[in-house]
Amino acid sequence: MVSKRLSSLRHFLRFFPLCAAASCAHVPPPSHFRHTAQEAALIPADTHLTMSDGASIPLRFYPSPALQKPRAVILAFHGFGDSRDAWESMAPTFNTQNILIIAPDARGFGQATVPHQWSSTARMRADATEELAWVQQHWPHTPLYLMGESMGGATALLLAAQPSTPFSVRTILLAPATVDIGQPLQAILDGWALLTPNERLTGAHIPGHRRIATDNLAALRRMFFDPLTQHGTTVRALDGLTHLMTQALQDAPFVRTPVLLIYGSNDQFVPPFSTRALLQRLPATARFDSIDGAHHLLTRDKRGVSDDILAWINNPEAFLPSGGDFAATQWRWLYESQ
Repeated sequence: MVSKRLSSLRHFLRFFPLCAAASCAHVPPPSHFRHTAQEAALIPADTHLTMSDGASIPLRFYPSPALQKPRAVILAFHGFGDSRDAWESMAPTFNTQNILIIAPDARGFGQATVPHQWSSTARMRADATEELAWVQQHWPHTPLYLMGESMGGATALLLAAQPSTPFSVRTILLAPATVDIGQPLQAILDGWALLTPNERLTGAHIPGHRRIATDNLAALRRMFFDPLTQHGTTVRALDGLTHLMTQALQDAPFVRTPVLLIYGSNDQFVPPFSTRALLQRLPATARFDSIDGAHHLLTRDKRGVSDDILAWINNPEAFLPSGGDFAATQWRWLYESQ
């Protein structure tokens, strides 16, 4: 048990920042490296949503301007250190199918800044709930999907388990971050956050070998040079992330919506035993899609994730084009027998 907890902590430490996957170490600012204007472009938000506490949350629409009559709308939540730009690589495929993606900056990320780069699990759940209500108000008769990657997957889980979320909504989880580091590690991290909440952490603090987040070098460069990407974090944000991930895992049995969970066989950030724990807690109706060779940043990877998502949207009962149904059966046999 102790060794598993230590393994959880090692995997968890790789989350901060996932921009460390783009920087791989403590390096000079991105502006010091040769890059194109497109790689470092700041894409303005299409609109701003005022939350119940007065905070302003930027939203990006894919495409921009938004489709007038989309056949489906996806509310998409990005990962830790990332931003509303996380969907740039996969959005064009969805747009050709007349599907609109609406991507907010999570509070504390992108341009939705707060002191110390973290709010709370309760506030992030409240933000997601209000964002969902806003989308429902503007597209009242359009099929609606929640989609979240990594930390955003945890956020989507929290929202899918809310009593106010309609059963008609469907949820897509991309390598969701539901790593429970357990005790006493959580208590140690809580104490660290209490003593030095604003201490800065970068990729240089990650122990062991550097990890590959995606096989898409162009997308990784865009993430690195994007001015909205965070290239460091704080102890407080790290601590907050652990509580968000744990709460999402605890809420998993109460998910009210149909679920498609996608996980890459080369994911070096979310350990297989954490995905197994999530699958064991999700309703039995949840669909599991294992993508052979895919990495953690599924939004940017080159492994046909978009095709599987679109196939599930078009026909939730059909086999997935990647062969992920068959790979998922093998994955379950390998990891659930341990």
